[in-house]
Amino acid sequence: MQSSRLGEILVKNNLITKEQLAKALEEQRLSGGQMRLGTVLIKQNAISDQNLTSFLSKQYGVPAVNLSDYDIDPAVIKVIPQEVVQKYQLIPVNRAGATLIVAVSDPSNLFAIEDIKFMTGYNVEMVVASESDIKNAIDKNYDQSASLADVMGDMDFEDVEVVGDTDEVDVNSLERATEDAPVVKMVNAILQDAIRKKASDIHIEPYEKVFRVRYRIDGVLYEVMKPPLKLKNAITSRIKIMSELDIAERRLPQDGRIKIKLGGGKDMDFRVSVLPTLFGEKICMRLLDKSNLQTDLTKLGYEPEALAHFLREIHKPFGMVLVTGPTGSGKTVSLYSALAELNKVSENISTAEDPVEFNFAGINQVQMHEDIGLNFAAALRSFLRQDPDIIMIGEIRDFETAEIATKAALTGHMVLSTLHTNDAPATINRLLNMGIEPFLVSSAVNLITAQRLARRVCAECKEPEDIPVQALIDAGVSPDEAPSFVCMRGRGCSVCNNTGYKGRVGFYQVMPMLDEIRELILNGANTAEIKRESMRLGIKTMRQSGLTKLKEGVTSFEEVLRVTVADD
Repeated sequence: MQSSRLGEILVKNNLITKEQLAKALEEQRLSGGQMRLGTVLIKQNAISDQNLTSFLSKQYGVPAVNLSDYDIDPAVIKVIPQEVVQKYQLIPVNRAGATLIVAVSDPSNLFAIEDIKFMTGYNVEMVVASESDIKNAIDKNYDQSASLADVMGDMDFEDVEVVGDTDEVDVNSLERATEDAPVVKMVNAILQDAIRKKASDIHIEPYEKVFRVRYRIDGVLYEVMKPPLKLKNAITSRIKIMSELDIAERRLPQDGRIKIKLGGGKDMDFRVSVLPTLFGEKICMRLLDKSNLQTDLTKLGYEPEALAHFLREIHKPFGMVLVTGPTGSGKTVSLYSALAELNKVSENISTAEDPVEFNFAGINQVQMHEDIGLNFAAALRSFLRQDPDIIMIGEIRDFETAEIATKAALTGHMVLSTLHTNDAPATINRLLNMGIEPFLVSSAVNLITAQRLARRVCAECKEPEDIPVQALIDAGVSPDEAPSFVCMRGRGCSVCNNTGYKGRVGFYQVMPMLDEIRELILNGANTAEIKRESMRLGIKTMRQSGLTKLKEGVTSFEEVLRVTVADD
């Protein structure tokens, strides 16, 4: 069913409004058409997953099912390969004689049904299920963990030509090694397995006697395999060729990018970093999946009051909003979410990024190239000659960038940027240490938000956890509230790969530049004094934000302690 056609029918049946349809179609357009209209409408809370499924069921006269109630026979699962179910977002649920019953999220996709008929030889009957249910059923029933082990078991490593570990590199031998089927198969399996498991990073690490692969899933690293050490150079070179890097250069760091086309017109980018280490080149690949990019500020985990502060400040015509935190804390997502909120035809938005992780329609994004002199400061100077309304700088790293950004914020521009600091009050001293005058900092900065990402407790296996009252008090829970405080933990199940966690949520310290804080900056207060005053003014610390998520059952006590530090 075409997106506009589905939207028109939903509007006609009073399930959504014309305004909601227009907003969803615009977001679908911004995603490059990679997201289905139904998915966008659900994401925007225009219609619930259940209501959309029920509507499609009635519209097409197809039964609706709840896949969480099904225990699908493994023999039925084997009828349709994993690549096909992921491509069409469907799953086989039962088999009766020559008939295969398949759950689909889009009953109008007759091409998919014909493809399944041709592939399996069965008559296919459809039932309709929600897209999220189908996705969960695929994750549950198709064995993700075995894929790499299967690849390892199928390989005959005797066929692989191995290049010696010397400084003299025979490029022709390296290229031949990277074209061997086992090496190609293993690298493809690593990339595909990381996508299936929703990893954010892949680490391929050589040591003296071990060669290992680890994935970062929900912020935590897990070891997934140990390929034979003799494949080290071949695998590394294969990835470097895919990234269009120099395979003969093994002494200097290199950066590249791999783009993979998946089923359903979806793309996946891998940002590749190669680092020479003592025992070979370590590779880190960051997965960039635009279709999973969450740019709805209400879904990131901001508390209502903090979100109100943040929205108010980014909508001001000028000033500076800073997002701080360590690498991997979600700063880029917060900035992109702010830009998505501000992205209108009436606004001229320019960004300087290193690297550009996701591209957005309507925003002028510039990739930094330090080797030719295009750095943040140079880009920022150029932006100011381009009649900008809103400027986003990937990171303020030095005095020159900080100075130009501050002046831009004071001369009628909204400036968004990031810094690497531990919390919001520490950002003030970081700017001062860079050489920015206190009166400029107090005048230019509108708001600072510090953030961390913690793992969400798995909704499927969530259960109460008994935490000692004193431990809760020591963590920052008030003595009055601690005895009745209920904590949750994940028991571990197939949905969360027995980790007890599924997905991540942000802890935020949102500090607007109130008059009392401006006064402290002008008087030369240190970080501790600014923090105490902000707490007195009712601004939540990250530990307090974490405890709020703990009370709501979103995360665990263990995660709050892991991600945040106690307040002084």
